Amino acid sequence: MKTPTKLAKLIARIDDRTPAHRDRAIDGLRALALLAVPTGHWLIGGFTLDTGGGLHNASPLTTFGALAPAGWILQMLGVFFLVGGYSSYLSYRRRKGSAHEWITGRLTRLGRPVLGVTAVWALLLPILHYGLGVPAATLHTASTLVVQPLWFVGVYAVITALTPYCLRASRRLGFWSAAPLLGSVAVVDFLRYGPYADAMPTWLSLLNLLPGWMFAYQLGVSWADKRLGRREAWLLLAGGAALFATLLLAFHYPASMVGVPGTSRTNSHPPSLLVLALAAAQSGAAILLRDRLARLLRRPALWAPVVVVNLSAMTILCWHQTAMLAAAVPASYFGEFPGLTTAPDTAGWILARMAWMPLFAGLLVAIAKFARPLETPWDRVGRTRRAAAGVLAAGFACFALAA
Repeated sequence: MKTPTKLAKLIARIDDRTPAHRDRAIDGLRALALLAVPTGHWLIGGFTLDTGGGLHNASPLTTFGALAPAGWILQMLGVFFLVGGYSSYLSYRRRKGSAHEWITGRLTRLGRPVLGVTAVWALLLPILHYGLGVPAATLHTASTLVVQPLWFVGVYAVITALTPYCLRASRRLGFWSAAPLLGSVAVVDFLRYGPYADAMPTWLSLLNLLPGWMFAYQLGVSWADKRLGRREAWLLLAGGAALFATLLLAFHYPASMVGVPGTSRTNSHPPSLLVLALAAAQSGAAILLRDRLARLLRRPALWAPVVVVNLSAMTILCWHQTAMLAAAVPASYFGEFPGLTTAPDTAGWILARMAWMPLFAGLLVAIAKFARPLETPWDRVGRTRRAAAGVLAAGFACFALAA
């Protein structure tokens, strides 16, 4: 009998340390949604190189509109919010302290990694520009990309703080507690895209920001509250798919789930009704597949990577754009590299970009070793250092917004 390898021992140890009551399917769904974020950003995060060696954002979706359906799979934030609502319900019910203490603890866990990545980038900017001569255009592009995924953390934090109200809504209305959120987004979409759209203020779309992303979270709360079962899941799947098709074919919503440069409408910032239709269909499918996924994840070899991804959730969200930049910025000094610093306007670019993906993933793993401590409690960090990190983070935020 062969001696087990270190990897096999690690996999077995992770499986042995997993509590019997752990809901592996929920963690598996969260891991899928988490991995979809860097995959999507890396696939559409193209660059162009100007004559001064500066990098500028570009998207293959501008040229290849037929790639838009890929976003229907990679846009899994609905599943992430579904699982977030489910987990928050259980955590809130098990809390030992007050609701305020629970919310404070959750928000602190979300805020530390964001503060960490923005403070680090605030220190990097002058070093890169004045020490290494990185063009200002590249730094503007980098700042935009780093901040881009962080909006999600802010929205998720606000929704998390509203968890007690989500529980009350579920107890009163059950599965239908998410319906008012869907209706709210539908009304705003009618106003901003309907016959009176020209008379509407530009800020109107912002009214969709909270209910749009809270929809799936509320579904997750009702799921954990046992007010959403398989029958309701089938309704979500069928109804969401039907609404999605209707919005695309009859009301001509953009097919892309993310913004495309040069277009006047976007589905995701803030979310349109199409995003909620997709979230409903994905949520229904996730609930229906839960038992099958749980059986698959009883296998230690499949379960171990799910644990690793879940433990690195905020690191993945906060640092995956930095991983891509860690490859693109040095490459920009040497000219154009297909799929990395060339314009994303050919089929060859797509194939080349897929070849770069393993490097991005490897760089993210390397960065994670440095960044992981930023997610843990800063017990040994004094108030002065925390204040300094806050100032640095605020400075970087201002620079990124200006960029």
